[in-house]
Amino acid sequence: MAVITASEKTTNLYCPSLTAYERRKTITINIGDLPMGSDYPIRVQSMTTVDTMDTQGSIDEVIRMVDSGCEYVRITAPSVKEAQNLENIRNGLRKLGINVPLIADIHFTPNAAELAARIVEKVRINPGNYADRKRFEVIDYTDASYAAELERIREKFIPLVRICKEYGTAMRIGTNHGSLSDRILSRYGDTPLGMVESALEFLRICEEFNYFNIALSMKSSNTQVMVEAYRLLVQRLDEGGLKPYPLHLGVTEAGEAEDGRIKSAVGIGTLLEDGLGDTVRVSLTEAPEKEAPVARALIQRYTNRVPHNHIEPVEICPINPFQYTKRDTNEVYNIGHLNVPRVIADYSSIEVTQLDDLKSIGHFFLPVPDKWAMNDQGADFIYSGKKAIPFMLPNGLREILDYEQWLTNRNRVNKFPVLSVSHWISTEKSEVSSILNFIKGTIHELDDAFLASIRNESNIVLLLHTDNSHAMPEMRRFFYKLVEKGIKLPVIIESTYGSGLGDALTLYSATDIGGLLIDGFGDGILLKPAFPEAASAAEKIKSAAAFNSIGFGILQAARTRMSKTEYISCPSCGRTLFDLQETTAMIRKHTEHLKGVKIGIMGCIVNGPGEMADADYGYVGMGKDKIALYRGQEVIKRSVTAAKAVDELIELIREDGRWIEPEEREILV
Repeated sequence: MAVITASEKTTNLYCPSLTAYERRKTITINIGDLPMGSDYPIRVQSMTTVDTMDTQGSIDEVIRMVDSGCEYVRITAPSVKEAQNLENIRNGLRKLGINVPLIADIHFTPNAAELAARIVEKVRINPGNYADRKRFEVIDYTDASYAAELERIREKFIPLVRICKEYGTAMRIGTNHGSLSDRILSRYGDTPLGMVESALEFLRICEEFNYFNIALSMKSSNTQVMVEAYRLLVQRLDEGGLKPYPLHLGVTEAGEAEDGRIKSAVGIGTLLEDGLGDTVRVSLTEAPEKEAPVARALIQRYTNRVPHNHIEPVEICPINPFQYTKRDTNEVYNIGHLNVPRVIADYSSIEVTQLDDLKSIGHFFLPVPDKWAMNDQGADFIYSGKKAIPFMLPNGLREILDYEQWLTNRNRVNKFPVLSVSHWISTEKSEVSSILNFIKGTIHELDDAFLASIRNESNIVLLLHTDNSHAMPEMRRFFYKLVEKGIKLPVIIESTYGSGLGDALTLYSATDIGGLLIDGFGDGILLKPAFPEAASAAEKIKSAAAFNSIGFGILQAARTRMSKTEYISCPSCGRTLFDLQETTAMIRKHTEHLKGVKIGIMGCIVNGPGEMADADYGYVGMGKDKIALYRGQEVIKRSVTAAKAVDELIELIREDGRWIEPEEREILV
């Protein structure tokens, strides 16, 4: 992990404080009657899915969105006719007394943006395609030719700036990782730096004309890239003497259901913890009124957040926050160093009596062949606490016991103890495991003196937990200490949550743990459910399954362990050419067994090869009943009928040798 020295201090400041929660100070921008900025609450927004030419349908959908908590509503305007119809939608809403600010979403068409800016309260432009058509060409620009391209863009963009300034219309300059222009890609590559520079080119033009009513965004379906780009943007604004513009946070094409919520929370939640963000849009492949409650739940944690308590300040960030690097650790057993982060299932409150009790954490006993099988989300360890499991565990599962129980257990094969700091200090080292010991403690218990005493031990993994309500920054401070002192002991992140939190469990855990993983910290996770006293055995087993699924989901969303197929599916909008929810479900049904394969499902060419930049394969709408299939960003088949498109997608995967028949997958696990 790259260490940043004192002389480089000014290059890595991207938020007010890494330990004392403080929201970044921004200018205020006016969007209709609802201003945005650090002097106001973090706003919630979403985007319609109905065809923009369907006036009544759009009005009805906007009403549902507002009722669900949406404060700004974005509507696509892919051409002049849709931009014109924004006036009918706006007038219809105003007649009903609904004054929610409307935002026109623009791609490719400056004339539509210029018209929309006269009608609605805000326009969103994408600097990657506002003045450029993406051809996926690599061009070797000289300084002179690059400057000439910037002048061409300037001439196309200036009319919109003037109109927005005249009409008091706000603007979002929204960079998307997957739709950077060929010019930006040729100079900066497919990087967070390229994303930032793409936006700054347009921002400088706005400032030249003293137009400042601007929000900025740096979106990606890759949470690591997204977080790095936002952080770098803030740093570049400060470094360049530009105004501190409000930030619109979002993860593009997050997907649906649990996966979509986890991915959104990992990206958005990490930045909210840093004090960054002034409006949030959660992009789910679901009805738009489902998005606002998720965004509101994420934001709610920070609405009345007070400064963090008892966390040692950070003067210099000891890592590079703009580039992912996994913290270098020792390998202890199968934890740390090059191993993927491990998942530990907490069964300390569950009495295991039968083999089927392990189904919930991905381990299945098959009676006929008389053997165990494991799926892609099979837990690596099971923490059984004070009572050992009464039968032989499957080969892929190891048991962790409280030290006293481990000490009295005669069979210690694949069983390892967890000790408190005081236990470790007072225990003879001949009476612990020679292979693997977990030492559990808080940042205060795992103090400098104790860390110094164990730093060279080869059989210790730390189990870090916290009672601080600001869990993520306190744990991050501990990891910073390890980096600063060059201590390479592996660390498992432990977090406890109420088992009945619902969506909040997914969002809170993904924020607290995902934020650490994004920074390269953590060699494993242990999610502990806090059960009510009346919880039944069946409820506890069901909860264990939910916690296990969330654990693997967080690792996947943070791009640190891929355990299942990833779907990069857009949330649908008025441009969408097929039913995204139905199509995503259909593709998932046929491909969800393909571990680690990333499939982009995009409703139209705007959200096509660019927006699914990270995908291995793409399924993109290109016309009524017509689908284009991609390998990476290269179109392989055009105009495939929707009825045949899934089969053709499977055949493409098969040609690449990445297809596994579902029944074969069952045998392999």
